[in-house]
Amino acid sequence: MAKYNYHEKKEKAATYRAQVRPELIDEIYEQILRKMIVEKRYKDPTFTAKKLAEEIHTNTRYISAAVSLRFQMNYAELIGGYRIRDAISMLTDRRNRSLTMAEVAQASGFANRQSFYAAFYRLHGKTPKEYQSEFFAKMPPTKQTTPKKDKQHKSPNE
Repeated sequence: MAKYNYHEKKEKAATYRAQVRPELIDEIYEQILRKMIVEKRYKDPTFTAKKLAEEIHTNTRYISAAVSLRFQMNYAELIGGYRIRDAISMLTDRRNRSLTMAEVAQASGFANRQSFYAAFYRLHGKTPKEYQSEFFAKMPPTKQTTPKKDKQHKSPNE
């Protein structure tokens, strides 16, 4: 049995995809990119395909068609991918080493730690903590530098 109990995606033919004009698909694709890359709407755990459709004044079938045709995945995989990439950038930044996995999950848009772990494991075959530990194990240690004393500044006791 697989860890985190997820199901493989089943392919189904959606006839409406072929009926949507390619120009409209391209326009929706550009709007989706703007919402995800510029506005980072994926960071909202409640950001659904329905909310996206409302924001760009279309319907969820067109969103589904554009995501499927241009990104070759479904909406959940698309938004999860953005969230995982955001989480990886946090996990691999030394400044964020003190963050808990729940804090990383929340900051990258996951509703809870469990959904974060399941999505991460599905994409990388390891937990976020394992990924982070392996990443930093490969990194050379950073040099601890001591601040240089300012020669012109004298202490009050001198």
